[in-house]
Amino acid sequence: MTYFVTGGAGFIGSHIVERLAKRNSVTVYDNLSTGKEEFISEHLGEKYFRLVKADLLDVSTLSREMRGHESVWHIAANPDIRKGTESTMVDLEQNTIATYNTLECARRNDIKTYVFSSTSTVYGRAKVFPTPEDYGPCLPISLYGASKLACEGLVSAYTELYGIKSWIFRFANVVGHRSTHGILYDLVEKLNKNKKVLEVLGDGNQKKSYMLAEECVDGMIYGFKHGKDRLNYFNLGASDQITVKRIVEILLEETRLKNVKIKYTGGESGWKGDVPRFLLDNKKMAKLGWKPEHTSEEAVREAAKIVVKEYLRKSAQSWLSVQKQ
Repeated sequence: MTYFVTGGAGFIGSHIVERLAKRNSVTVYDNLSTGKEEFISEHLGEKYFRLVKADLLDVSTLSREMRGHESVWHIAANPDIRKGTESTMVDLEQNTIATYNTLECARRNDIKTYVFSSTSTVYGRAKVFPTPEDYGPCLPISLYGASKLACEGLVSAYTELYGIKSWIFRFANVVGHRSTHGILYDLVEKLNKNKKVLEVLGDGNQKKSYMLAEECVDGMIYGFKHGKDRLNYFNLGASDQITVKRIVEILLEETRLKNVKIKYTGGESGWKGDVPRFLLDNKKMAKLGWKPEHTSEEAVREAAKIVVKEYLRKSAQSWLSVQKQ
């Protein structure tokens, strides 16, 4: 099968490419604004693989490069929720319009399968926990969540109107190898700058679900192979939660840093648009035959080890010497 993966050089996208490229031909379409060629370096130059460095807002290039593929996996998006709050056009352009462009180009090129990476933030401050896929109304509290919900609406409409079979996956927080953002990455960056005081956004009581990137991709591929509906939509995440305070404890254990003063900024949420608590209902995926192997805490522990190790490779010797003590 021939796959067209947008954002395939990014955090989650590169893991998807790693799996799809084992038995298929893959084209990665990425402007490399946050993705990195090093994440897909093992595939560069191979006959089964092609990298197109271009933007999803360039419709003529997108349509031309998509031609001849059998399946579109649209993973590209603005990965930083806070950035969209500061610049209100970011999520509209990089999420909603970019998704419209991929759907329209898929329609023009008569591509019949389409996979979309969505998010738990579409639910907003849900009042039902765990939150099932049919929860409503969905009232996002961030422009990122709003844009992703709009994208889901476009996927649904194109599925109905143009005979495309589609999959929507709503992710919990994804952590692990090649991460370039998120709580673990941000905290490690802060520790690298100041090993005595660690600023943590919010009051530390935020409670969310986490999963490893590899397991997220496992779930997507399983859902893609076994989802039989015209429009398939699934939650993907662990069936439990972990607090920010516990995440900080785990990270400090993995860095081996001592006597670090934790400074919480206060407030129920870490930033404007942050959903302080969520837990996804995963029964739908479980009924299909799949569930993640790790709990949220296990995923965070494993990811903390990975993020610290990856960060150490590019950090100063002072950080290394402290970490080894």
